[in-house]
Amino acid sequence: MPRLPYARVCMSRSHLVIVSPALADANNGNWQTARRWQRLLSATHQVRIATDWPGETPEAQAAAAKDVAMLALHARRSAWAIRAWARERGPLGLGVVLTGTDLYHDIFRDRDAKRSLELARQLVVLQEQGPASVPLPSRAKTRVIFQSTPAREPAAKARRWLRVACVGHLRSVKSPQTLMQAARLLNGQGGIRIDHIGDALAPEWAEAALGTELDAPHYRWLGPLTHGQSLRAIRRAHLLVNTSSMEGGAHVIMEAIRCGTPVLASRVPGNVGMLGPDYEGYFPHDDPQALADLILRCRREQADPEGLPARLAAQCALRAPLFEPEAERAALLRLIGDLTAPLPVPEADAPDSADTPGATRQRPDPASPPLRQSLP
Repeated sequence: MPRLPYARVCMSRSHLVIVSPALADANNGNWQTARRWQRLLSATHQVRIATDWPGETPEAQAAAAKDVAMLALHARRSAWAIRAWARERGPLGLGVVLTGTDLYHDIFRDRDAKRSLELARQLVVLQEQGPASVPLPSRAKTRVIFQSTPAREPAAKARRWLRVACVGHLRSVKSPQTLMQAARLLNGQGGIRIDHIGDALAPEWAEAALGTELDAPHYRWLGPLTHGQSLRAIRRAHLLVNTSSMEGGAHVIMEAIRCGTPVLASRVPGNVGMLGPDYEGYFPHDDPQALADLILRCRREQADPEGLPARLAAQCALRAPLFEPEAERAALLRLIGDLTAPLPVPEADAPDSADTPGATRQRPDPASPPLRQSLP
């Protein structure tokens, strides 16, 4: 590959590229993160979203020549773009954002994902349990940036039943079978309605969802909805359920918290990193009986101002400031500043003040400590 010219521009309106393995048609977490970051940074930077870098067309390569920083979502799936940047620019400007499958699977098993960690100047995780899963050699350059969404007024919720929503494409890592089995266990319990939202990414998941509808009339599989439709369903629900086996920082949990809908979630690190270690709404992963028991308890205590649903709502409200858009924007700007700051001169290459009159030795810039956002 021919070496690209590195167009140096000032930080004001400098060019950034967000590399995402998914674009708008996927309507998944990677795309939502990329699009939101583009919006948050648009006032100060020119930001484009791409699936690779530098690209194959002359237009793509001309745009790549202007980029001063890359934010690559997914260490494994964006590994080719990460390596290409590192060959041309080294670590300067290179940030890698670790997803759930990165944190809890790929970085321990996949050579490309491991190499992405080594090449990045900074690593980003999206919830506060994330740094603990990063290998020690890379942990010092890891920071937490919580994702954000605007606060929304809770929708009016029916009192004569408990509406439960689960939002996420039906695939193995999301463990949709846990909700389906819980729905069957709740047969005969009146006043509970379950809406399952998401595309079936394999035929067997569609068959399982349709079979659950037949076996449990209070369960509905609504299929894929737009982001706006999914948000409306979350606002109308009394509970959001997340059954995943691994999460990098679930958008739907953040969105539920910001619109006043309490969450029931599998106790996996990615969910604990969003909701906090002392949250009362956890159930063991892949335990449909425990989930059914929690849903039934919430139904029984629905009208109690001190019942479980009220306590969960209060605990979620305490976490809500973590997901403010301005907090995320400020964290992103700090990240970009650190990514594009001049690289430290290695000690062996720095001029020796004893030998060179007037010269000063440039101190190596220590690795940026993890930047953790916390509750005020």
